[in-house]
Amino acid sequence: MNRTIIKMILFCTAATLIFSGCKKSFLDQEIPGKLSEDEFYKTDADANLAIIAVYDIMQSDYWNGGWNSMLMLKIMPSDESNAGGANDGDQPGYQDLDKYRATPQNDKVSKTWQKCYMAVYRANKIINKVQPESDIRKRVIAEAKFLRAYNYFDLVTLWGDVPLVTGDIDPAQYSTTGRKAKAEIYKLIEADLKQAIDALPLKSAYGAADKFRASKGAAQALLGKAYLYQQNWTEAVKYLNDVINSKEYDLESSTAFAFSKKGEFGKESLFEISYSNVSAYDYGNFPWSKTPESNIHIQLWGPRADAPYVMAPGDSLLGGWGMNLAKRKLYNAFVAAGDVTRRKNTIMSIEELKAAGGNFPSTGIYDFDGCFQRKYGSYASQSGGTVAELNYGTNWRFMRYADVLLMAAEADYRAGDEPGSRRELKKVRDRSGMPEVTASGTALFQAIVTERQLELAFEGFRFLDLVRWGLAEQELGPLGFTKNKHELLPIPANDVTTGKLTQNPGY
Repeated sequence: MNRTIIKMILFCTAATLIFSGCKKSFLDQEIPGKLSEDEFYKTDADANLAIIAVYDIMQSDYWNGGWNSMLMLKIMPSDESNAGGANDGDQPGYQDLDKYRATPQNDKVSKTWQKCYMAVYRANKIINKVQPESDIRKRVIAEAKFLRAYNYFDLVTLWGDVPLVTGDIDPAQYSTTGRKAKAEIYKLIEADLKQAIDALPLKSAYGAADKFRASKGAAQALLGKAYLYQQNWTEAVKYLNDVINSKEYDLESSTAFAFSKKGEFGKESLFEISYSNVSAYDYGNFPWSKTPESNIHIQLWGPRADAPYVMAPGDSLLGGWGMNLAKRKLYNAFVAAGDVTRRKNTIMSIEELKAAGGNFPSTGIYDFDGCFQRKYGSYASQSGGTVAELNYGTNWRFMRYADVLLMAAEADYRAGDEPGSRRELKKVRDRSGMPEVTASGTALFQAIVTERQLELAFEGFRFLDLVRWGLAEQELGPLGFTKNKHELLPIPANDVTTGKLTQNPGY
């Protein structure tokens, strides 16, 4: 049954929210038992369990028997891929996002909104109840502030004005909480991240078992991004340069390595959400009604196996269920840029597949535009167990160093430092063997736009970039985007009705 976020805040107990969905991807021990809220949040162990619960809900892209990936939600309104699937009734929530038909009843919209607020709720409990009486608890509070800020950043950029919840809400205020202006949401994001920066350790200070945790660099990068989105170029430059000058991060040898199993939590990674392929699921024990430890969306995104898809000899891209099908427009952008190496690691055309000895039908496949995405590919090396399609352990790379460099290039350009902009742009382009950009003025900005399109394809940034640059109507209008409506997602219907929230324009 759908529940509104404010209802969850009012009626769900801390024990239920913290423990009922907790999985072991981030913790190699069993949960010792349930406690009342008054008994909990007292020890280092309590604090650690509580913060794991925040990461846990952010991992739950297949949750309570439904597909609800935040990454997929961000990709669908872009010009990178089509929803795909078996037919026009396969995961209609994703298809409607792709075709700009999403309504306030869209299940993907409501589930991702709900998950964001569940993460906020769990983070709030830590921030308000854990006492900073040890180094571990101080760090956990800082992690909670980073994660609260991260989820509020998703909320404010996708939905605009949203409810600002930093503690429990009295039932009498349930229907009067309302939405707060974006400026107020960003104010909380900034405050949380500044406090997190002061308390979080550097990435290098974490041991192998704690690589999933938020670090000082991740908080600095997110704060720089928040300022970039608000067009505060000076502050954006400052915090992004803090990440660059820390020497904690660097580019991997290739984007292919950065997205490989060996590249997980590598030197290019600032923040990842991790999955596991060790559960060895089969069709008898896969938790379809709950939440798996594996990343089932990787299988969802693989070339449709029953089309049939025939893998090219020497390749390891396995067949999948045929969603998130790359658009030819993106492939053509790589070709126009002369970007061969990065293209091969990101997107493949049907012509290339056939030339390499593989095969796929040229016609008759729903939503197929002649290309497949390979960045988050359904590779054999990413899977485990005897039923490969159920056991992908691929991590989502939510923040990586290449994005930091490109945000810094943009912030430098906006702040009037074109040499600095070209310097950061060059670092990213050098890795892919691309020539140095010497342009200035609007041509330099266009180079940044193109570089972000190519380097960050399928990472959930393209749609938000086009909106904040004012280019969404130009690039997405032919696909169905309507100005002054589709810049934002609809507020879920349940929260409009029961929380008395105002709806976004056009919905």
